[in-house]
Amino acid sequence: MNREPARIRAYRPGDLDDLYRICLQTADSGQDATALFRDPKLPGHVYAAPYGLFEPSLAFVAEDAAGVGGYIVGALDSGTFGQRLEQDWWPALRARHPAPPPDLAGPISPQELRALQNIHDPFAAPSEVAEPFPSHLHINLLPRMQGRGTGQQLIATLLSGLRDRGSPGVHLLVRADNQRAVGFYRHTGFTEVPDTAYIFTMDLRAPAG
Repeated sequence: MNREPARIRAYRPGDLDDLYRICLQTADSGQDATALFRDPKLPGHVYAAPYGLFEPSLAFVAEDAAGVGGYIVGALDSGTFGQRLEQDWWPALRARHPAPPPDLAGPISPQELRALQNIHDPFAAPSEVAEPFPSHLHINLLPRMQGRGTGQQLIATLLSGLRDRGSPGVHLLVRADNQRAVGFYRHTGFTEVPDTAYIFTMDLRAPAG
């Protein structure tokens, strides 16, 4: 197995297909979700691509000899970013992917259902979280990149970028059944917000480290 240290670099437009690929291959609580989506680009449409397209200065990838195997993407101001997506991203996707009916029954996975719901009703952190911690992020690593410190390097790189742009704080959402991710965020210095179904925050006004 290749154990060459990953190189963290800024996102480039040519990395967009890698964002889609990695997002799909980690969309089942970090596991490969290729078999769970009828449209393989659907998870990337929701959780990865719009960041590379609309806020590329806060997108970074991890690359080794085998290619890009991880990424982190973020938004400086979640409210402003959400407005941009309402104008320039979600309308076309909503037309292409109708909202699932309430009595849905059929061959659709819970992962696909959540992605469709996010297209039609995007997640937004409650105001008591979003006001003091307006930035947010998504990070995904393929298995070969895990356990090598790459995730911590990506987090540190993005947090540095957010601090440089004056962000007072960042939040993220993780599913409760993804306990490996929960442990990672705790280890990296994020704090769980009580009674919010695993929303984590970090105050960026304190000195790094």
